[in-house]
Amino acid sequence: MTDIKQELLDKLRASRAVMLDKLDGLDEYDRRRPMTPTATNLLGLVKHLAGCEYVYLGESFDRPPPEPLPWVEDGSVWDGADMWATSDESSEYIVGLYRRACEHSDRTVTELTLDAPGSVAHWPEERRDTTLGVLLIRMVAETAQHAGHADILRELLDGRGGADHDLLDESGWREYVATVQLAADAFRP
Repeated sequence: MTDIKQELLDKLRASRAVMLDKLDGLDEYDRRRPMTPTATNLLGLVKHLAGCEYVYLGESFDRPPPEPLPWVEDGSVWDGADMWATSDESSEYIVGLYRRACEHSDRTVTELTLDAPGSVAHWPEERRDTTLGVLLIRMVAETAQHAGHADILRELLDGRGGADHDLLDESGWREYVATVQLAADAFRP
């Protein structure tokens, strides 16, 4: 029989590793620069996930972060301040914060059962009460979603794609893209 809690934790850890891997080899500018019309950027995704880890797998179980999150304390999180790094927040700080938040979360997951009761303070009162299992699933999904975003952002930055990028060489990828474009062109207005 599969240990569901361990399986979920393993999936979460795998997506966390992808997030950090996408920063490797990039300079500060490329880690921070907005890559989409809504300013999505790699370091901001890591910062956002650090806060999510601390809230959903920490505070929700009366395990507050051992360090302040200024954007939470001043309320600017609700204005998107968790989605980008200020010039005063180094990559080392954001990555370290994320690692510490993950360790904090892992202790919560390890020490509690999936049916342990929790409460998410910023959710509507009628659905605020929840369990570790529900919030662990939420973090697995949230982290995987942002790891997918990070894959795309990194590919836009320097062509480094996801795990399957090495299946084809440069010529093979050009041929593949041309095939996909040809299929799309059949529907061009």
